[in-house]
Amino acid sequence: MTDRLTIATWNINSVRLRLPIVEKLILEHAPDVICLQETKCPDGNFPLSPLRKLGYEHIALNGQKGYHGVATLSRRPFTDEARVDYCAKGDSRHLVTGIEFAGNRFALHNFYVPAGGDEPDPAINDKFAHKLAFLDEMAERFAAETGPRIVVGDLNVAPYEEDVWSHKKLLKVVSHTPLECEKLEAVRHAAGLDDVMRRFVPIEEKLYTWWSYRARDWSAADKGRRLDHVWASPELAGAATRMEVLRDARGWEKPSDHAPVLVRLEA
Repeated sequence: MTDRLTIATWNINSVRLRLPIVEKLILEHAPDVICLQETKCPDGNFPLSPLRKLGYEHIALNGQKGYHGVATLSRRPFTDEARVDYCAKGDSRHLVTGIEFAGNRFALHNFYVPAGGDEPDPAINDKFAHKLAFLDEMAERFAAETGPRIVVGDLNVAPYEEDVWSHKKLLKVVSHTPLECEKLEAVRHAAGLDDVMRRFVPIEEKLYTWWSYRARDWSAADKGRRLDHVWASPELAGAATRMEVLRDARGWEKPSDHAPVLVRLEA
C-alpha cells in the first residue's frame, strides 16, 4: 500500500498577522505537515484552535515573543519532539519532530537560521558572527547524528550561483557571500543529505523562494533568492516525487516575503 506524505515549509514572518494565508495554503494544497518559521509568537499565544479545526491536531512549538520562532503542524502524530538551542543564545530557531512514513520513523528538522544583518564581516557585525557560529554548530551536531532525516526551513543562505538573481552583484551581500555558501554546504555534507529542490530544478536553472518587500513590483523585477531549503537522507530524497515553490503565494493579500515550498514523498 502506497504511503504519501506532503511537507510544506514556509517562513511566514509572523504567524498571527499571516494566519489567513496559512489557512489559504491549507485549503488549496492540504499538506500533511507544515513547518513554519519566524512565527514571532510565544507558545502560549500560538493560534492552536483554528489550525486544529483544519485538521492539524498535532502541533509542536518552539516560539518566543517578538522574534524568531518555529512551529510544526501535522495531520500525523509525532513520535517525539525536541527543541534545540544554538550558541547558548536561548533563541527559538530549531524544532525536531519524529514522523512516521512508510512504516519507518524519520526526524524532521525545522530551522530558522539567523539572517546575519547587513555587513558581511564578523569582526564588526555581531549578527553575522552569530550566523557563522550557528552554521558551524549545525555541522557539528549533524556530524554526530545518525538515522533518516529531513531538514527544512529558512536557512538564510542562497548557496549556488543560480539561487540568486545576480551572482556577481550579490557576492558581497549577506546570504550569498562565499563564506556563508561554503558553511551551509558543509552543514549539508556533514549531515549526509541531498538537496531535494535541486533534484527537480537543475543547478543550472534559476530557483528562488524569497523576493524582497523593497521591490515595488517584486514579480516583474524577479530579483529573488533561494533562502528556503529541503534536504533529505538519500533514501527519503529518492522517495520525493514532486517539488513546488508556490510563487503565487508571494502575491497573496498581506503576504510573507517568502513563498512556501512543497515536497511530496511516496513509498
